[in-house]
Amino acid sequence: QVHVVESGGGSVESGGSSRLSCEASGPGYLTYCLGWFRQDPDQERVGVAVIGRQGTPIYADSAKGRFTISRDYVKNTIVLEMTGLKPEDTAKYYCAAGRFQRPCGLEQNGYASWGQGTQVTVSS
Repeated sequence: QVHVVESGGGSVESGGSSRLSCEASGPGYLTYCLGWFRQDPDQERVGVAVIGRQGTPIYADSAKGRFTISRDYVKNTIVLEMTGLKPEDTAKYYCAAGRFQRPCGLEQNGYASWGQGTQVTVSS
């Protein structure tokens, strides 16, 4: 089973930037979809951006044009670069890994490995 560990996050002012990293380890890592999800305390966890085995990114509408997900096959990491942050981006961000027979998607179902999460707080 693939294991993932997040790093980064913290507090940032509105309009600022933040960078999240996720290191993956375990057999078959290269065949997994990897991605970022976020959750507010009172809301469901939702997909932000995922990246497939061949590096194809998929973004939620809320992330398009502001966030960039990338995958480093040498360092076994994925990175989420977030710019133009808004207070509504405040959430706990989770890295996840999953193996699918279908193309990677933003639905959390099927992502079997999850990190502990890292908080991103955007102040207005």
